[in-house]
Amino acid sequence: MKKFVSLLLTGLLIFVLAACTANQETTKEPQPKNNDEGTKEEDVESEKILYLNNGLEPTSFDPPIGFDAVSWSGLNNLMEGLTRLGADHEPEAATAEKWDVSADGKVYTFHIRENAKWSNGDDVTAGDFVFAWKRLLDPETGSPASFLGYFIEGAEAFNNGEGSADDVKVKAVDEKTFEVTLTSPQAYFLSVITNPAFFPINEKVATENPQWFAEAESFVGNGPFNLAEWEHDSHFLMEKNDQYWDAGTVKLDKVHWAIIDDTNTEYQMYQTGSLDVSDVPADLSEQLFSEGKAEVGDQAGDYFYRFNLTMEPFQNLNIRKAFAMAVDQQQMVDFVTKNKEKPAYGFVAYGFNDPQGNDFRETNGDLLKTDPEEAKALLAKGMEEEGYETLPEVTLTYSTSDTHKKIAEALQQMFKDNLGVEVKLANMEWNVFAEEQTALKFQLSRSSFLADYADPINFLENFQTGLSMNRTGWSNAEYDQLIKDAKNEADEEKRYEMMYKAEKILFEEMPIIPIHFYNQVYLQNEAVTGIVRHPVGYLELKWADKN
Repeated sequence: MKKFVSLLLTGLLIFVLAACTANQETTKEPQPKNNDEGTKEEDVESEKILYLNNGLEPTSFDPPIGFDAVSWSGLNNLMEGLTRLGADHEPEAATAEKWDVSADGKVYTFHIRENAKWSNGDDVTAGDFVFAWKRLLDPETGSPASFLGYFIEGAEAFNNGEGSADDVKVKAVDEKTFEVTLTSPQAYFLSVITNPAFFPINEKVATENPQWFAEAESFVGNGPFNLAEWEHDSHFLMEKNDQYWDAGTVKLDKVHWAIIDDTNTEYQMYQTGSLDVSDVPADLSEQLFSEGKAEVGDQAGDYFYRFNLTMEPFQNLNIRKAFAMAVDQQQMVDFVTKNKEKPAYGFVAYGFNDPQGNDFRETNGDLLKTDPEEAKALLAKGMEEEGYETLPEVTLTYSTSDTHKKIAEALQQMFKDNLGVEVKLANMEWNVFAEEQTALKFQLSRSSFLADYADPINFLENFQTGLSMNRTGWSNAEYDQLIKDAKNEADEEKRYEMMYKAEKILFEEMPIIPIHFYNQVYLQNEAVTGIVRHPVGYLELKWADKN
């Protein structure tokens, strides 16, 4: 697997998805509580408790459903797959202590640790992985992450309703031996399965209670921490999992996650000691950077906008290009977000090297430019093609947050200044927004992508025809074939050439407007050490400590 050469990340994920208004109680500093056995207050205060903010309510702690930034950090610390990203962001042995690979690179046999346990004391078995992976692929589950499993033989046909679960080549050789057969050798396979979508599920627990993941009282995990408390839209609490196979490594006793969707409120809580980590408000970024208090690093992901090609006027290519070229990404990062992000003129982020050692983004270059004059000409051309005397009304929709609002307002002004188009703004709560966007209910809407694993194909596969991650209504047969061929190509040089070509087709068709590549900017209590912030957006607390 290609390493993230340039992604030496040291920042907390800015959760740029947004939603629920913070519960008033979450603005107060969490207080230690005496337990039923009468634990002394000084004993409680001696516990190592890390105070973090999740940004908003997790979508779900059901592994194949919580496929987003607001669920990943929680899931990554409550559960664990066969492999886990290490401190160097590379996959390492986790629930599986070792594995064997067939000579043709297609069959992996994983040996699960004898001491791998669920938080309720049950053994983690190969059957739990078979159950979980087939459930991920089951079309009735409706997982947005199901496409990640298409490298498994029989997986795509099952997920598309053309095959059965029995055809999916995953099996339990015995209680502690799990075997999977791939459609072709995959250089990044061990990295992909670190994604929470591939976590096991306790089959016995899930069969008895299909909603096992919905509340702390019923949650059963196999990771470094347990879900001890979950007051929805307020906070959730994790406690060290003594059943975890590597519990001796875990130093924290508890992790308290607030749910605050306002950066300024989060910063105020950090200032008063109610949080150990904070994002950096845009209005204070220049000061905090100059004082050396803010840390920043690249991240594998994009902030972007999606056109809906099934709604007027964005069925027209030239109108889409006009809106895209009216956006000034450099001004956006310099004067709106102000957190030292890199402007995005392509979709694949920096930090992926091809076989020649060249960065993908630098090699494929800028595929979009800011050009108001050409944008106006393209708009006029597109309107003529459609027979528009007046452009149909355009509404830009975003999920509620202070950051999204600022970016939306800046875009609104750019469209007015550079195109002479008045665009309306609309916002809504995150969960409703996500459902409506997937259902293609918006004309133009904000979005974000964080890499699920460390390879450019993960960025590009999102826009295949019909995938739930596409959310644009765009379809291109040549693009689909390039992605399919690249995912089955063992020759790395050929594979990268296919991906370079695919990204160029994406921007020739322009179903999206990239804004900036994510970075990670944060403030952190000096007493806190060992937090690992993975490029793919998971916050790793297994090695964290607080003195």
